[in-house]
Amino acid sequence: MWFILFWGIVMIGLFGIGGFFMFRKFLKVFPKEDGKSTLDWEEHYVNKSLHLWNTEAKSMLNELVTPVPELFRDVAKQKIASKIGQIALEDRAKTIEFDHIIKGYILATPKRDHNFLRKKLNEMDVDMQPYEHLFG
Repeated sequence: MWFILFWGIVMIGLFGIGGFFMFRKFLKVFPKEDGKSTLDWEEHYVNKSLHLWNTEAKSMLNELVTPVPELFRDVAKQKIASKIGQIALEDRAKTIEFDHIIKGYILATPKRDHNFLRKKLNEMDVDMQPYEHLFG
């Protein structure tokens, strides 16, 4: 009887955790006031800036998302790449530069993960002084 009760509690907990993450993803699909959802805008910026990405920028993006668990890495890469693309398009850049990548990485990362972000940027010997105002 205790075994069944234990597994019942474990299963309810796992379903709750899975449901929480699915619900968060579900909320991103709802259209905003402008008629596009968060995922639509991410896809828009990635597609519009695709021609701006060079091999060096792609490899740097891959390096920046290495601390993200493998399961969530593609989602994080899409979100960060869309923010980088948005910044580059607003600057009317010819290619994605180092500055765009760092700004997009900081702005796309949730505030709760900024400690991990700072650690990764320090490992890469990035001078964070010009970007301190973005951490606010």
